[in-house]
Amino acid sequence: MNAAGPLRTDDDAGLVAAYLEHVRVGKRLAERTVALYTEDLRKLAGFAREAGVALPQVQMHHVRRWIAQMHSGGRSPRGIALVLSGWRGFYTWLARQGITQHHPVRDVRAPKAGKPLPKALAVDDAVRLAEHTQADDHPGLEARDACITELLYGCGLRIGELVGLDVAASASARGWIDLDAGEAHVLGKGSKRRSVPVGRAALAALRRWLEARAAWAGGDAALFIGQRGQRLTPQHIRVRLKRRSLQAGLTAPVHPHMLRHSFASHVLQSSGDLRAVQELLGHANIGTTQVYTRLDFQHLAQVYDAAHPRARGGPGKS
Repeated sequence: MNAAGPLRTDDDAGLVAAYLEHVRVGKRLAERTVALYTEDLRKLAGFAREAGVALPQVQMHHVRRWIAQMHSGGRSPRGIALVLSGWRGFYTWLARQGITQHHPVRDVRAPKAGKPLPKALAVDDAVRLAEHTQADDHPGLEARDACITELLYGCGLRIGELVGLDVAASASARGWIDLDAGEAHVLGKGSKRRSVPVGRAALAALRRWLEARAAWAGGDAALFIGQRGQRLTPQHIRVRLKRRSLQAGLTAPVHPHMLRHSFASHVLQSSGDLRAVQELLGHANIGTTQVYTRLDFQHLAQVYDAAHPRARGGPGKS
């Protein structure tokens, strides 16, 4: 019952006004919230008017169609979810007033928000990070960190695959690098093994690191070790890579997976071969790889003339 008299089921404007009065006075919602509800219900009333149906007679198929219209018109999934929340409250109130016996919005959900695009470095930034030299750092640390950066960016390795590398192949090794063949053999997700080509720049960095590593080597078979001879942890590599990226002058800190994204993005831009990138990354499903096709690659085409710049000694060199 409304203070102004019985609510009329054929008076859409009166129903909307009564509900807004309810949320403003009865529920004491903030004016900003009431204003948003007002806009949402004005949109609902407009859709119903165009469809030639009164608000109490709106059905679920109407609501689904209107959602599709909003989505195709550019409304974000989050924005649609907020609109539906306003509509849902309105129809819950109508049901409590005995004006409608059904709830056309209760089981309707907004479209799923798209997955965020992976963050990839621009080619110039990736190359700057790979070629950066920290002169005041310990020579061994500099050689090790440079090699780590080259392998993450040049091979697209996961951080777990990188730390699992041993200095030599063995029956117990999770992974290793064949210097002569120029291949990295790694154990990926699902205990699946794969081989990845290692570019010229990464191989040169690896040789420099192996020379420095000899001074630290203890009993650990790990390829990447600290000064005490123990295998590096993923967290240690994250900290070192972040430090290196800031020292190289990049505007944002870099994490290992960002270099994997950069590897995939840059190779796909240059080659256009999605299946090859899937195999290089070790993705079981090509749908996982397809996310890279959504990235804007146009600015990269001016820099790349080969599948990967570090594999050929630098951008623009063949």
